[in-house]
Amino acid sequence: MIDFKNEIGKLVSKNFENLNEDTITELLEIPPNYDLGDYAMPCFRLAKELRKSPNIIAQEIAESIKGDTLFEKIENVGPYVNFFIDKKQLAKTVLEEVINRKEEFGSANIGNDRNVIVEFSSPNIAKPFHIGHIRTTVIGQSLYKIYKFLGFNAIAINHLGDYGTQFGKLIVAFKAWGKTEEVENNPIPELLKLYIKFHEEAEKDSSLEDEARMWFSKLENGDEEAVGLWQWMREVSLKEFSRVYNMLNIQFDSYAGESFYSDKMPKVVQTLKAKGLLTESEGAQIVDLEAYKMPPALIKKSDGSTLYITRDIAAAIYRKETYDFYKNIYVVGSQQNLHFQQWFKVVELMGYNWVKDCVHVPFGMVSLEEGTMSTRKGRVVFLEDVLKNAVDKTKEIINDKNPNLENKDEIAKQVGIGAVVFQELFNSRIKDYTFSWERTLSFEGETGPYVQYTHARANSVLSKAEYDVTADVDYSLITNEEAINVIRLLYSFQSTIIAAMEKNEPSFIARHIVDIAQAFNKFYHECPIIVEDKELQKARLLIVFSAATAIKVGLGLLGIEAPQKM
Repeated sequence: MIDFKNEIGKLVSKNFENLNEDTITELLEIPPNYDLGDYAMPCFRLAKELRKSPNIIAQEIAESIKGDTLFEKIENVGPYVNFFIDKKQLAKTVLEEVINRKEEFGSANIGNDRNVIVEFSSPNIAKPFHIGHIRTTVIGQSLYKIYKFLGFNAIAINHLGDYGTQFGKLIVAFKAWGKTEEVENNPIPELLKLYIKFHEEAEKDSSLEDEARMWFSKLENGDEEAVGLWQWMREVSLKEFSRVYNMLNIQFDSYAGESFYSDKMPKVVQTLKAKGLLTESEGAQIVDLEAYKMPPALIKKSDGSTLYITRDIAAAIYRKETYDFYKNIYVVGSQQNLHFQQWFKVVELMGYNWVKDCVHVPFGMVSLEEGTMSTRKGRVVFLEDVLKNAVDKTKEIINDKNPNLENKDEIAKQVGIGAVVFQELFNSRIKDYTFSWERTLSFEGETGPYVQYTHARANSVLSKAEYDVTADVDYSLITNEEAINVIRLLYSFQSTIIAAMEKNEPSFIARHIVDIAQAFNKFYHECPIIVEDKELQKARLLIVFSAATAIKVGLGLLGIEAPQKM
């Protein structure tokens, strides 16, 4: 595609020796509305360099490149130069790019196959995979897809919470009140009951907490009974989790959880000691971070057991040695901000400069309209139930609106699950928000079903017209504002994907495909597509094809399917 910003930079710098291309392109802005052009260039910053008023500079720039075929017109308004791109040129460069690249439209080889690790989802073994896990799971999956689309070798890691004092608690609870057959038949709910019972009983008898710590210490030291119970709980939990991952079409390259690093932690402790970073505090081993305005980083408890920080440091060192990552991304809630700041600082103090390539991608909390969630109190909503409920509700809507639709069950799954994922990713990741069924499954407004329905509508038009993508098109016929508005959004599609990668923010893509869907629907209503003038029909069908292609690509990057029919 023509890079219009660069072309403007070249044209202006050719006529003004004192100005280089980079200076010009940095000044270019997208105006608040297209009445002011496709690009606007404020000239205030040039006044000192050129020793002229901004108004005169703007006038001279406009005069110097007037008549270039790239532009419909160039106007100067006070200290601004407004550039109006030639509509035929814009349509040709964008739509030919879609034809040539199809479902690779918007991709780029920025990554050069460098390794980017995305750690996400990471549920705790033997605990519910609940609605609170959805954000890390779908944000992480989307980032994985975005990096891959932009030429990186993305590596998806599920850092399972399969270690820690909760296993001491579960072992105590299982030995006291558990039944193997009940847990085998219904793993997570039964293990959750045991976990809740432990906390209820521990409130009455604090010695249970000491017993739990003792069992976790046994687990760390390889006690046969403790390890056997832990492995069994891990296996039955993973079977349950895999059902949710299958529903979301998520696969991981590694399930190396906290336990994987248990034999790698002594080396971390030794290194910290050797570098003089460890100090003792009330029997525990810590790294003092007071100089960096942070609480101390707890490395080892007084009973000798390790903590999350120790395991995260061991994991980061292992990943650098194994993958030599370009970036190591952690999609973990904002409540853990301090935890990441602490261990990043510890790794820096250990002398590992690559810690600058470790990135914490925080996100806000999701709550339910009925209130907050708590595993300890048993007030949770299972993610699998949410997804199944979404599919069932979507099936009801389809039966009401389009009862004769083929493959109803498959489409209900694509739309229902897609609706839940889209609502998660449409919100800026850092914002807390409340999950709403009514908003999620609406076919109107800024929702997944609305975007998917727009894709299906576009495909219906293409099918009805028996569209041939190889047909020659007269781009001069694409001039009306509704068509050009769709094309402008397609033109900025790739830059939106790149921005989503740079900011680790999938909502940029979700919002952009909503904009494309809205612009397309306006075009669909205002511009008849199947018409007697076959040349005009071919041109308009190409816009339909291009919008459908971009929407499908965008949905795919969010981890959502794009049904052909709805």
